[in-house]
Amino acid sequence: MGSDTKNIILDAAEALFAGEGFANTSLRAITAAAGANLASVNYHFGSKDALIEAVFARRLRPMNRERIRRLEALEDEYGGAAPLDGLIEAFVGPALELSRDTERGGARFVRLLGRSYTEPSPSLQARVRGMHEEVIGRFKSAFGRALPELPSDELYWRLHFMVGLLAYCMAGTDMMRLIASCRLADSLDADVLKERLVSFLVAGMCAPLPGPLEGPVIAGPAREGRHNGLTT
Repeated sequence: MGSDTKNIILDAAEALFAGEGFANTSLRAITAAAGANLASVNYHFGSKDALIEAVFARRLRPMNRERIRRLEALEDEYGGAAPLDGLIEAFVGPALELSRDTERGGARFVRLLGRSYTEPSPSLQARVRGMHEEVIGRFKSAFGRALPELPSDELYWRLHFMVGLLAYCMAGTDMMRLIASCRLADSLDADVLKERLVSFLVAGMCAPLPGPLEGPVIAGPAREGRHNGLTT
């Protein structure tokens, strides 16, 4: 029963945080929506901040475990030198599958991710980065082995663009409908979208190096700090 109550509270909190925001959602509102009492929230989570972290962890940690599982399977199959298309699929696939999972609340969680961008909290961002730390490190090394000709700064930029495009695709089809007034967007399930996205990203990752760019170069510490923010 305790586990059921915990999941009911998490479901209610996820829906309210996504719809109303973190600051505007009270524990009282969450307990009312969950049909629980404040003592249950305190027992399972201890505080509102801990509840917010648990809402994110419930989705992100299984997604990242699946990413690492696929990465390790690739490395076992190819002796550590995983192919580029496989690496991209291993990274974007679980996220796209989560975003299209309407039965288990994945689509609702994507709205919550969007809320975390528009209502940023330094403490929450730090906790979410921590949930991604292992997967980002593992994939950064794997992409470096797959693309040894890329300078480290260029690899950063391409990973940055990959994560940005993934976030766009996870957000749904509304923007696609603005670009093309057709039913294309409605026909893209997770597998079709993944196939097209991987093909596009392989081309981008393998694109020729750009010429000299004007403006400051991102220094090492700043680059690392920004890279740790690639958390989709």
